[in-house]
Amino acid sequence: MSALLEVDSVSRAFGGLVALRDCSLGVQEGEVAGLIGPNGSGKTTLFNVITGYLRPDSGTVRVRGVDVTRATPARVFSLGLGRTFQLARVFSRLSVMENMLVATQRHEGWLRSVVKGQSSPAERARAKEILEFVGLGHLGHLPAGNLSFGQRKLLELAYVLVADPVIILLDEPAGGVNPTLINLIADRIRALNERGKTFLVVEHNMEFVMSLCHSVTVMHQGTPIVSGTPDVIRNDPRVIDAYLGGSDDEDDEDDEDDEPGGSREGGSWRHRPLTM
Repeated sequence: MSALLEVDSVSRAFGGLVALRDCSLGVQEGEVAGLIGPNGSGKTTLFNVITGYLRPDSGTVRVRGVDVTRATPARVFSLGLGRTFQLARVFSRLSVMENMLVATQRHEGWLRSVVKGQSSPAERARAKEILEFVGLGHLGHLPAGNLSFGQRKLLELAYVLVADPVIILLDEPAGGVNPTLINLIADRIRALNERGKTFLVVEHNMEFVMSLCHSVTVMHQGTPIVSGTPDVIRNDPRVIDAYLGGSDDEDDEDDEDDEPGGSREGGSWRHRPLTM
């Protein structure tokens, strides 16, 4: 297998706060890779660097062998990398189907596609097919703002799938979602992976990660400290130390996720049992 995504020695600081320090990882074609770590370990910052929303201070990022270190999000997207966010980004006042049709016209820009209000029968059929796949086909007529948080996560995944990306980055797909929809999200990821899609998943739900991912990378203080299969991660003392070690002062300093202005539900993992 070849690496679809390569991150090599990436660093990024916000003033005096070092969010990423000499960070390297690779995602192989055809795998579901997990990225975990305590709050403030740099996971979302890394996602933002990979997808072009942030520029690294040093290091390189390659997607399908192409250097995208200083590329725009649109350029990264054009290479076949799709991405969701911690808080699902949907157009709340548009219907579920209209959200999907905006995605089919993404090359025109979202405003023009909304104003245009037109799509081909093939685009509508494709949008309906994807909505059915993620379990939202019966809700196409509803305003997206009426969906539950978990359903919005599914709609955002459907939105990304319109472009048929090769690799998909999921930022906390199970966060704040009820158990029934968590199982549906995991099932859809497995089904897409069987069809050849590659995933990199940031998640705080350990059961979700360990049952879904082929490999897992653990980050701590902006640096990957160990990578391996779920069984390897469960038993590595460095992982236990990352979650259960350290001082309370560190927790008080950074109970957010990664970047200044970010937010997280549930507080630090260091106070949760490491049950995997």
